[in-house]
Amino acid sequence: MVVALGCNLPGAYTSREALLEAAVAALAGEGLAVVARSGWWTSAAWPDPAGPAYLNGVALVETDLSPAETLAALHRIEAEFGRARSERNAARTLDLDLIAHGRTVTDGNLVLPHPRAHERLFVMGPLAEVAPDWIHPVLGESAAALAASASVGADAKPHHP
Repeated sequence: MVVALGCNLPGAYTSREALLEAAVAALAGEGLAVVARSGWWTSAAWPDPAGPAYLNGVALVETDLSPAETLAALHRIEAEFGRARSERNAARTLDLDLIAHGRTVTDGNLVLPHPRAHERLFVMGPLAEVAPDWIHPVLGESAAALAASASVGADAKPHHP
């Protein structure tokens, strides 16, 4: 399973990095065992680059939870970290996206894999870092190939503080 993590506001933490590290640690408390994770990547705010820059990464996770249960767990963690859902693409303390849940393509109203993840370098770049041979269940392309062709967040690059 692939979970994308991102934020552009540190919330109650000293930095965006500290917030994301704490979010990775919180996954285990919801039955989501992290087996690998990328480094952090930075990119301009999207769609309005005037906002605070984002820090993103991905975690490869194992769980016995269903896709819907996994998404609910991710939403609980976001809430614990002060995520307020206001307008679309607003600045946020934590964004957790379920990118893929095994080879599941849909699960009720939940569309998997995430319908726009393959277009986003700030998702595919970190995924290619930890699982370059991961194959998109619908497109049949690897994470590395998708990262090379991603058009959204094209300025994304590994973060070196």
